[in-house]
Amino acid sequence: MDLRIFTEPQQGASYETLLTVAKATEDLGFDAFFRSDHYLAMGDSDGLPGPTDAWITLAGLARETSRIRLGTLMTAGTFRLPGVLAVQVAQVDAMSGGRVEFGLGSGWFEAEHTAYGIPFPKDKFARLEEQLAIITGLWETELGATFSYDGTYYQLTDCPALPKPAQRKIPVLIGGHGATRTPRIAARYADEFNIPFASIEVSDRQFGRVRAAAVEEGRKPDDLVYSNALVFCVGKDDAEVARRAAAIGREVDELKENGLAGSPAEVVDKIGRYAETGSSRIYLQMLDLSDLDHLELISSQVQPQLS
Repeated sequence: MDLRIFTEPQQGASYETLLTVAKATEDLGFDAFFRSDHYLAMGDSDGLPGPTDAWITLAGLARETSRIRLGTLMTAGTFRLPGVLAVQVAQVDAMSGGRVEFGLGSGWFEAEHTAYGIPFPKDKFARLEEQLAIITGLWETELGATFSYDGTYYQLTDCPALPKPAQRKIPVLIGGHGATRTPRIAARYADEFNIPFASIEVSDRQFGRVRAAAVEEGRKPDDLVYSNALVFCVGKDDAEVARRAAAIGREVDELKENGLAGSPAEVVDKIGRYAETGSSRIYLQMLDLSDLDHLELISSQVQPQLS
């Protein structure tokens, strides 16, 4: 089971804070550092000092880390034109020496679009399919050839399809709870399917849908990686768990039901039950970015039991 650290910087984090967490992620032996792609805080957070852009952040981290994978859960498809996004991601991949993974979603948080003047189209899912076709098509186009696309929402003519990523293929992540279109798109484009904040039972059902869609698409279901994103709140004792839950404004019982919470032994047991669904990777949602001891506890007392 791979453990990856997943941050939500829109809730309040500077680049320096994210760099500190990313370096701890690398030093403590985690597999990857991922971040969300939002421009507006959610809930009661004031979001100070303000949002940081996902791909500018990852470009900086690409030069200041050396081992960990870097990516998004998920890049918002409404924020960027697909041709431009293909250039940005390929460049960050080159800057990192080939360590980027690319999660793309349709975009969903209407308030941040209104706040920052970003169009919020109704037909986001159909646009997402065209975006994936364009971005993967650009990366896959052979050197010296051009790429053209005539879609409903996007048209490209004789694009040189440059730059190329450092990796032969940047892993593409698709995720979500949708019962029909999401599995179909994942089966067509994804290297990894991620389901966010879902129970073991819901995860098992959704992974089954993706596996069936992969067969219909002519792929082997095990060609895809299956993963979960879950909030974590772990402590050496009940008092430490309660302190960490209070720091993020959550209740311990709710975290135990909906995430990975409790003692290291409790968390290892629950991760094992997710593994039984076919999940082989968990993105640990870190909400208190100042609590690096939390990461050390996972590294020393949870991670060794998962290998």
